[in-house]
Amino acid sequence: MAKVLRPIGHEDRLSMIEHLDELRTRLIVCLIALSIAFAACFVFNHPLIGLLNRALPNTSSLQQGLGKIQKDTATERQALVATAHSISRLASSSTQSPSDRTAFAAAAKGLQEAAQALPSNAPVKEKPITIGVGEPFMTTLTVCAYFALLFTLPILIYQLYGFVIPALSPPERQAAAPIMFAAPLLFIVGVVFAYLVVLPPAVHFLQGYNAQQFTILVGAKTYYSFEILTMLGIGVAFQMPLGLLGLQRAGVINGRTLTKNWRYATVIIAVIAAAMPGADPVTTGLETLPLVVLYLASIVMLKIADRRAAARAATEQTAAGLGDGLDLT
Repeated sequence: MAKVLRPIGHEDRLSMIEHLDELRTRLIVCLIALSIAFAACFVFNHPLIGLLNRALPNTSSLQQGLGKIQKDTATERQALVATAHSISRLASSSTQSPSDRTAFAAAAKGLQEAAQALPSNAPVKEKPITIGVGEPFMTTLTVCAYFALLFTLPILIYQLYGFVIPALSPPERQAAAPIMFAAPLLFIVGVVFAYLVVLPPAVHFLQGYNAQQFTILVGAKTYYSFEILTMLGIGVAFQMPLGLLGLQRAGVINGRTLTKNWRYATVIIAVIAAAMPGADPVTTGLETLPLVVLYLASIVMLKIADRRAAARAATEQTAAGLGDGLDLT
């Protein structure tokens, strides 16, 4: 087990059975990691679902958007409390008869209870609704599965790297190692960006648009699917620099190609952003902006890679010329 879990060297030679055995072992490791992460997510499903509910607007702000502004009860509460205090002073006054003091005390207590019973204006977080007997349970399982996939992504990528590394030469392995480590990092950055920056304004816009004409109820399954697919889509889209770098290493493009076709690339990025969940202007704009920034960063990265490749080629050519000169001598 320990032998097949380590990355196999490029010079090693394995039979088809050994390759299949290695693949099976790595799949088992991935399934074990996913199972452990899923169990942990299921145990802590309440805080995870609470994180997803964070983007929902508060009850008070949603009702204001719908034109159903609640009556302000602060003034009424203050008036009841002030009246209760005044009656309490009468109840403790020696000028009143015992029966009157008892009546005043009961009245003051009733006013205080009425003030406490008034609805609070403190914002209350909205919660999505479920329809059907099994939907709460199935929705919880779905959320836990997505979070388990997110948490185990570094392990999955490492197992993929360990399986494909024998097919790479030492120079290719040196180039692939940073990419394999950067891929989960970029994915996590994309997910965090979607959660903190994209989802809150997107949900507020989508729920508040033309809200006076609708009674808005948020379905749990639809809402969580929208959030999770948006986070996964942006996380995958953040892999763009690595994909462009791979094309540059394959000789398909270079930094000059990206600079020359930046207008077409911007249109393609906008189309990709529009194809993601939530094709509204707010969501599309928030998804397009970081992808354009990543594209510009990719131009800089590819130009640096082109310069290094040119310098390496010049060094090899010089070394080859010196070698030919020595041979002639």
